[in-house]
Amino acid sequence: MKIGIGLPNQVREMDPAVIPAWAARSEAAGFSSLGTVGRIAYPGLMDTVALAAAAGATSTIGLISNIMITPAWPAPLLAKEVAGIDAVSGHRLTLGIGLGGRPDDFVVEGLGPRGTGKRLDNDLEVYRSVWRGETADSTSNPLVPSGTREVPVIVGGMAPASFERMVRWGEGYVTPSVPAAMAGQLFDAARTAWKDGGREGSPRLVAIAYFVLGDEAQGRANVRDYYSSAGEELVAIVDGAICAGPDAVRAAVEAYAELGADELILNPTLADIDEVARLADAVL
Repeated sequence: MKIGIGLPNQVREMDPAVIPAWAARSEAAGFSSLGTVGRIAYPGLMDTVALAAAAGATSTIGLISNIMITPAWPAPLLAKEVAGIDAVSGHRLTLGIGLGGRPDDFVVEGLGPRGTGKRLDNDLEVYRSVWRGETADSTSNPLVPSGTREVPVIVGGMAPASFERMVRWGEGYVTPSVPAAMAGQLFDAARTAWKDGGREGSPRLVAIAYFVLGDEAQGRANVRDYYSSAGEELVAIVDGAICAGPDAVRAAVEAYAELGADELILNPTLADIDEVARLADAVL
């Protein structure tokens, strides 16, 4: 199982200037990927910006959004942004997508929080069209350079439609930040949907988990703050799954490996760059 690390792009009031250094240190340490957590209505750094900054500061480490709230974006614009990040990184990006669950993240007029599932299905058609260099109705020019690839997509979500979307469009599935036992059930659902949908082989399975190796109280407070608008029940689930301390992190790595995860992305709860070295010492 590969072990990646998240960027601290959604820690409240984080300093965006930390992102390039965080990315470079993570690559040098040997992590497999750099991940982002996505919200819009929060004082963090947009995941597209964080991924682009990380791409420019690195040369080999993978990049992944887990997940990006894609229905909050106009589809042609996001497709162009994603293609650009993938290209400047040397084709290291995986686009992790999901519907989002908080109405305040939908800030673009006409792209509200209702009907996001149907909209995402339509958007995925648009993404593929843009990446293939097909022209949009409003322009005689393609939106991306020739040679742009179809960016790999993994899908998040727990509803049956999410697994159907994975089978149709994706190369795999990414879990939410939940305890390993719950993630295991979601992995099983993804495998079943993949097989029932007639896809060959197995889906790429990515897990995410929060960690804190520095100030635990502050790390937990940051996570609770980030999820506070989603309701106390979800806050309690996510808080209870935080890996606090080296032993807890190593236990999570073992648990997800046993579940058959292809990659575990450990997301920081602190924007303290020393967390990169602490995590590397614990699990690499």
